[in-house]
Amino acid sequence: MSKPKGSMVHGLEVKESEPAVPRKSASKPLAKSPSAAQSLLSQLPSIDRLIRSPHLRDTLNTFGLTLTTQISKDLMAEIRQSLKASSHSKLTSAMEVPSEEELAQRIQNACVSKMALQYQSVYNMTGTVVHTNLGRSVLADEALMALVQASQQPLNLEFDLNTGERGERDHFLEALICEITGAEAATFVNNNAAAVLLTLAALAHDKEVVISRGELVEIGGAFRMPDVMKSAGALMVEVGTTNRTHLKDYEQAITERTSVLMKIHTSNYQVQGFTKSVSEAELAPLAEHHQVTLVSDLGSGSLIEMSDHGLPHEPTPQEMLKAGCHVVTFSGDKLLGGPQAGIIVGRKREIDIIRNYPMKRALRLSKLPVVALEATLKLYLQPEFLVQRLPTLRWLSRSDDVIKSTAQQVLGAFERVLAPHYQVELSQMMSQIGSGSLPLDTMNSFGLAIKPKVQGGKGVGSALIRLSKALRALSKPIIGRVEKNMLLLDCRCIDDALALAKDISSLEIHEP
Repeated sequence: MSKPKGSMVHGLEVKESEPAVPRKSASKPLAKSPSAAQSLLSQLPSIDRLIRSPHLRDTLNTFGLTLTTQISKDLMAEIRQSLKASSHSKLTSAMEVPSEEELAQRIQNACVSKMALQYQSVYNMTGTVVHTNLGRSVLADEALMALVQASQQPLNLEFDLNTGERGERDHFLEALICEITGAEAATFVNNNAAAVLLTLAALAHDKEVVISRGELVEIGGAFRMPDVMKSAGALMVEVGTTNRTHLKDYEQAITERTSVLMKIHTSNYQVQGFTKSVSEAELAPLAEHHQVTLVSDLGSGSLIEMSDHGLPHEPTPQEMLKAGCHVVTFSGDKLLGGPQAGIIVGRKREIDIIRNYPMKRALRLSKLPVVALEATLKLYLQPEFLVQRLPTLRWLSRSDDVIKSTAQQVLGAFERVLAPHYQVELSQMMSQIGSGSLPLDTMNSFGLAIKPKVQGGKGVGSALIRLSKALRALSKPIIGRVEKNMLLLDCRCIDDALALAKDISSLEIHEP
C-alpha cells in the first residue's frame, strides 16, 4: 500500500481518506462531517484543565502562571479558529485534536520564543568595521565591567562625595576629555546629532549661522543639516557653491545678526575635482575679528592620529581647537570606540551657555553611557595599550597576516557544511571603516568567497539569498555581503575563529 499523502492546515494535520485501520494515538480522530468541527471543539481541554496538566508543570515553574496562561489562551484560540474554518473546507479528510502532551509542548516552545531576546550578538563579516546597523563600536572590557557595576549598585552619578551635596553628572567626564583634547570645558549629550542641535539652539537661536553649501550634509536616517538648523531656531545663511567656497564668501555673509560660522566635516561623502573649501584655521581670524563663534562638527571624532596605525588621517578635536575653533562636536562611539554619546568641547564661555541651555536636560546622558564613556576615555590615558584594549581600533589596524590566518582557520568548517552545493574559497577583499568615515578609503582584508554551484549559472541570486537567510538564522547569526554573484564573509572583525567554526557546523544547507 502506498504511503498516504498529507498536508498541514493552520497547524493541524490533514490526511487524505484511506481505509480505517486500528492504530494507537494520543490524538482523537473524527471523520469529516457537517458537525465534525463542533465535535472536535468539544474535545479540546479547557484552559484551566490545561494549566493544571502535569505536562505544563515545568513550563509554569520556568515562565510563571501569567505568561503560560496567556500563551495557552492564544494557542487554543488559534486552534479553535482553525477548526471552525475547516468546517467549510471541501477536503475529504480526518482532523485530529492535539493531545494535552502535544499542546503542552507547543505552549512551552511558544514561551521560549516569546522570552528570547530579539537583540542578539552577531558575527560582523560585512567588511564594514563601524557598522551603524550592527551597533557601531564594540565596547572595551573595561567599559563592560563599569556597566555591570553601575547596573547592579547605586553610584554617585550626581552626588559629590566630598561635600555630601548634589553634584554634576558631567564632572568626571569633563575633566577627562579636557585632559585628552586640551579643551577649556566640555559637556555631553546622547549623540552627536543632539550635540549639534543643542549647540546651535544655545548659541544661535533667532540668529544667523553661516555655512558653506558644500557642507549641507544629510547623514543616516534623513538627518539633514538644514532641518537641524530649523529645529534649533537658527537662521541658516548659505555661502559659496557645492564644490567651491572661498573665505570672502563667509566674510561677505556676516551681518549684525550673525552668531556662528559653522564647519561640517563631510565624513560621509567627498566632492572631488574642481573644489575649494575654507579650513577652520582660515576661518578662526575672521570669527575673532567679527566676534562670532566658530563651530566645527567632526562627526566620527577620532581622538588619536589614525595614520599612526596605518589608517587614513581623520581630523581630531585637538586639531580643531588648536586651529582656533571655539566649539567642536563629535561622537562618543564610532571611531572613539565608546557608547553612543555626543561630546561638545571648547571655550568655557560657550560651553557654559550650552550646558545651561534648557534643552540640555532632555538630551543628557543616562548613567550607563556615562560610566561606559568614562571607562573608555581612561583608556586614552594609556595610548600604548589602545590597540589591544579598544576593539574598534584593534579591528581597524589588524594586519593582513592575522586576518588571512583567521580566514584559513574557518575555511575547512565552511567547506564541510556547504559542500557540495557551494564552492568556498579563501579570497582577498576590501574592508572599510564605516559610519560615514572616509567613504572612499578602503583597507585590504581577507575572508571567504562563496559561490553557488548551479547548472548553467541560473539561479545564483536566489541561491545566495537563501544562503544569507540561513546564516542569519543561526543561534549567533553571520552577516556578510553579496557582491559580484558571491557571498563575501570578511574576517577582519573575527576574534575567535574556533567559535565561528563551531557555530557554522550547526548550519543545515540544501541544494541551491
